[in-house]
Amino acid sequence: MKWEGQEQSGNVEDRRQLGRKGLAIGGGGAVLVLLLGYVFGVNPDLIKQFLGNVPNEGQQAQKRPPTVEEERSRAFVSTILKFTESVWHDQFRKAGQSYEAPRLVLFAEEVRTGCGTAPSAVGPIYCPADKTVYLDPTFFEELERKLGGSKAEFSQAYVIAHEVGHHVQNLLGYSGIVDQKRRTLSKEEYNKWSVRLELQADYLAGVWAYHGQKRFNFIEPGDIEAAIKSANAIGDDRLQKRSSGFVSPEAFTHGSSAQRVRWFRQGLQTGDLSMLKKIFEMPYGDL
Repeated sequence: MKWEGQEQSGNVEDRRQLGRKGLAIGGGGAVLVLLLGYVFGVNPDLIKQFLGNVPNEGQQAQKRPPTVEEERSRAFVSTILKFTESVWHDQFRKAGQSYEAPRLVLFAEEVRTGCGTAPSAVGPIYCPADKTVYLDPTFFEELERKLGGSKAEFSQAYVIAHEVGHHVQNLLGYSGIVDQKRRTLSKEEYNKWSVRLELQADYLAGVWAYHGQKRFNFIEPGDIEAAIKSANAIGDDRLQKRSSGFVSPEAFTHGSSAQRVRWFRQGLQTGDLSMLKKIFEMPYGDL
């Protein structure tokens, strides 16, 4: 992926030099962490061990200088975020709307968000409450090593664009629709709406790449294949099979590998935002 030397976003905060933040996780927060760990195929026993070893509130390490690797990863993430800002500002303007760019926080080990506290094990997350994407860059190494994804730079950009896609959904009201259904539907029925939201975010990542490529020409040979490899690696069916040995479609929250690849690819091929509403309206079995 061609990104070096491009403009960087000013909306990135790097907390990795602060070390472990000493944040307690209790009650519902612990349940959420365990649930997210299951979604990403993390051993629940390891997460429980983590929860039992989090330092007390208020403990904080001294800030240290960034490493060369951290400086490069910050530059990369800041550039990708700027690419998303440019594309979505333009797309919202064409629709007669104003785009409010999200913040992105880089962290190590654990982070406090407007939606609660989470360890790195949950993977990248978007919190609608504070309109912020949270990312521990070591996730990309885990994606390749444990799940068979790709740590190629465009593959990483796909992950960031997916989380920014959740921000776009939040601004357009789709996240609110699904959140309301959480209060009235059974868990199994709500999971189907969660899948729609995630597939929509994959589609938005593809739409971003479509328009970003036209504007910045950043895609190189092999990039698309790398992103598809990562999308395929984090499908619910593959994660469930890896963690428990069997697949339970009724427990899907992000969509199967085939679904995730399909919708990312379709967004990449069309760049058509009108499909967002259709993803929410079409029969679930047709996704």
